[in-house]
Amino acid sequence: MAMKILIVSDTHGREQYLFETLQKVQPIDLMLHLGDFEGGEEDIRAIANCPVEFVSGNNDFFTRVPKEKILSLGKYSIMMTHGHLYSVNYSTSVILEKAKRSGVDIVMYGHTHSPVIKFVDGIWVINPGSISLPRQEGRVPTYIIMDIDSKGEVHFTLNYVKNSKW
Repeated sequence: MAMKILIVSDTHGREQYLFETLQKVQPIDLMLHLGDFEGGEEDIRAIANCPVEFVSGNNDFFTRVPKEKILSLGKYSIMMTHGHLYSVNYSTSVILEKAKRSGVDIVMYGHTHSPVIKFVDGIWVINPGSISLPRQEGRVPTYIIMDIDSKGEVHFTLNYVKNSKW
């Protein structure tokens, strides 16, 4: 069964680009938010028009949203985390070791505000960057579309928010 999944992180209560992106990429089957939504989860759910899975980040105070979760999508096991507990600002080695110990196929994180799509030791390492406050060169907000094709294979596409004010 084919699926289209929107992966975002680090909205920090600034959902303008997320709203615009949702209008542009819909229909989607699922949205994954990798933390630092800063209390905006109900607003995000209201405009998503699809199920939304969240994990909390280092700026998500007073929330009951878990810091990590493992999902199954198609034949893939996915670990979602914000990343701040795994020193991702310095390296992905710690989060990759956790992914290996957890037996997942894909590990997704945010926190760095810089996008990553790489395949390491049989595991996809995915960071959509920030859709609100980007830090990578060029500083254009980013998100990732994850497609599971009709054969059940996964594909990741990094996308840039056009017309951003950066």
